[in-house]
Amino acid sequence: MRKVHLLAIAGMLVGSTVYATVVRENFTTNPALDGWRVFGNTNLFHWDATNGVLEVTWDSTQTNSYFGCPLGRTYTRADGFYVRFDVQLSDATAYNGGMELAIGLLHYFDATNSSFSRADFNSPNVCEFDYFPQFSYSGTVYPNSAEASLVDASGLDLYFASDNLTLNPGVTYRVELIHQAGAGAITCDVSAGGQLLSSLPIAGTYGVVGDFQLDTLAVINYTDDGYGDSILAHGRVGNLAFASPLPIGLIETAAAGQVWFASDTNWQYTLEASADMQHWATVAPVSFGNGTNLVVQATNPPANQGSYRVRAELP
Repeated sequence: MRKVHLLAIAGMLVGSTVYATVVRENFTTNPALDGWRVFGNTNLFHWDATNGVLEVTWDSTQTNSYFGCPLGRTYTRADGFYVRFDVQLSDATAYNGGMELAIGLLHYFDATNSSFSRADFNSPNVCEFDYFPQFSYSGTVYPNSAEASLVDASGLDLYFASDNLTLNPGVTYRVELIHQAGAGAITCDVSAGGQLLSSLPIAGTYGVVGDFQLDTLAVINYTDDGYGDSILAHGRVGNLAFASPLPIGLIETAAAGQVWFASDTNWQYTLEASADMQHWATVAPVSFGNGTNLVVQATNPPANQGSYRVRAELP
């Protein structure tokens, strides 16, 4: 079932408008009836009604193909947004120089253009999670790698963050991408079983990332370079979500062990505390956003001075 919320809320300043969007897909009902569409090879995507997931074949010998959902508007560098999904691979094999499997955000007009090519570095307006299985090139073995990529409208300038992370077959991984409003970068957390595995700490840029346009949430199959550098992988994708703006802005301290912040009704919030900024503990029950200022009181605050943070999650 796809749930979509798109609101235009008048701001306090004359002429200002805040757009709030949440898209969630848990595949309990046929996604084709909820506005999801396939561009390219339809045989690469299959809805598994029994398990409530999307079965995917990533085969880069096939054409660019996308299982996508329109977001209702175009998001740019000025917007903060969040992407979440679960992915479980059955297998993933790279051939020659390899290729990636991808899930994330696209600009539909660009991505469906015949000249669009990730392999040939002509791929404007992309924000995605990529996974590259191990491959060998010119006698060098390159390990499994997870990467988050942000490509601007030029198609030439990009930001990436990566880690030599293995997605083991049969394990369900939760991936979360975050773009802060105005930033030329993104962050990405990969976890399994509720434990953080990596925040993709190795970061870099090519050029200076400028503005971008993104309007489609998609599971992505990219075609290869035509010289045998390819990927063949099979897996499942579930619990896809997109949200904008980000759920928390400024957090204020109201009293000892108490914080308040402007909340969003689509999110649930958990107050955490730490005495050393390294180890965090939950110190209050989960609170659901109410669309206005939410006050959260710690029931078990640190004995000495400490720090607080608020974790936001889509239910």
